[in-house]
Amino acid sequence: MTSLATAAPPIVSAAVRTASFDVEPCTPAIGAEISGLSLADIARDPDLVREVRRLWLKHKVLFFRNQAIDAVMLQDFASCFGELEAHPTMRMHPDAPLILPISRNLDPGKPNIAEQTSRENMWHADTAYVSAPARGSMLACEMCPPCGGDTIWSNMVLAYERLPERIKERLEGLYAKHSLEQVFGAQLPIDKRKKLAAKAPMVEHPVVCTHPETGERLLFVNQFSTSHFVNFYNFKDVRYGQDFFESGALLNFLVQQPQIPEYQVRLRWRPGTVAMWDNLLCQHYAVYDYGAAPRKMLRATFKGTPIA
Repeated sequence: MTSLATAAPPIVSAAVRTASFDVEPCTPAIGAEISGLSLADIARDPDLVREVRRLWLKHKVLFFRNQAIDAVMLQDFASCFGELEAHPTMRMHPDAPLILPISRNLDPGKPNIAEQTSRENMWHADTAYVSAPARGSMLACEMCPPCGGDTIWSNMVLAYERLPERIKERLEGLYAKHSLEQVFGAQLPIDKRKKLAAKAPMVEHPVVCTHPETGERLLFVNQFSTSHFVNFYNFKDVRYGQDFFESGALLNFLVQQPQIPEYQVRLRWRPGTVAMWDNLLCQHYAVYDYGAAPRKMLRATFKGTPIA
């Protein structure tokens, strides 16, 4: 592991250089675990907040183990890194209005009854179906299965960088539609689905966007919300109507890029584990392989801005 006390770059302040904590990269592509610090330590020290933010942008997802944290504490800590926002459709925590509680199987006799659950086992970026997608998220584990229920993150900068050049050229200037109705509305009666669609109409985002802080180019389409390209058709590439079907094949190819293992990091949750990730630089996938075992999480979401 790398100690910041001996390996900190010159731009890091003296206060941070003397802090005793370690940063251990999880994979060459993405993720790092920070040990030797509590979230309360970080929240009290602006220099530590700046350094953790630098590491966050560098590694794209950070993990903290053995944290004593509740909804109020998570909200206070997360607020150090940006403005938080409530989820557009789900109920927030009664003691912390900007924290989303997510649970499964808390009552073994009545799994998922009167519980608030999130959509799992799909690669996605949070709230990509709104005009200003979330800037990032934090997730804290209160209770988890003894085995299973991992979360996987994938580096969307690499997903774009390693595309064939001919594909990159085709993506320049291309936009795609994103829909809340596509998943959240799919199980609703038709009248409620139409109301949801009217309340949250489809939005479009560039297929390749630029991160506002790092300047990195990244792929921004996902399995969860992306429905179709809006400006694929043109008379140069689409000679006949049959050529238009290439758009579906291309989108299917792109939304599969996070599945490449070389772009990924996988976290095995334990109570007291906290993850924070950049919602543009990576996508994530919550593995739903734990059956009726209980799981209880808390999530904070950072308010975003329109992407370009």
